[in-house]
Amino acid sequence: MPDPVLLGVSGSLRRGSHNARLLRAAARELPEGVALRLYDGLREVPAYDEDQDGESPPAAVARLRAEIAAADGLLVATPEYNQSIPGQLKNAVDWASRPYPDSALRFEPAAVIGASTGAFGAVWAQAEMRKVLAAAGARVVEGELALGHAHERFDAEGHLVDGEAREPLAEVLALLVESVQVRGAAPVS
Repeated sequence: MPDPVLLGVSGSLRRGSHNARLLRAAARELPEGVALRLYDGLREVPAYDEDQDGESPPAAVARLRAEIAAADGLLVATPEYNQSIPGQLKNAVDWASRPYPDSALRFEPAAVIGASTGAFGAVWAQAEMRKVLAAAGARVVEGELALGHAHERFDAEGHLVDGEAREPLAEVLALLVESVQVRGAAPVS
């Protein structure tokens, strides 16, 4: 199997996003031979419209689906908005879950992590995101990292300076990489 490539998706659209920082920190913690590519097109994905979801979906949707399909696994970092996931992130999953049953998310190994400035580190959003991804057909690993007080956990260059957070991050990444390797070793049916 060639070296695995994970696709990192931040549910936050803002510049300086703690979740984008968390994905970059995850890229530095990956085992040797595993790469993380950051998806940067979430803002361009239009609201889901079944009337537009046919042979020629919007270009941003085609790109989203292609990037997920090309990746060996998916790492989502989500903030928490009103005790749930951001609408734009849920919208992207709605697009990526189609066409059923051959969507880009079907059987895709996935993990969810999250950061927030509050104490709980987007715990509810992570649970919601795992549920949504599983409903869309992804194989979601059980590990989690809820990084609370995120504004205190990164240095000025965006590096994760909280040593205690590195261990659960490494555990989630190990579970995801293991899931990718199991999928890659499974015979194609």
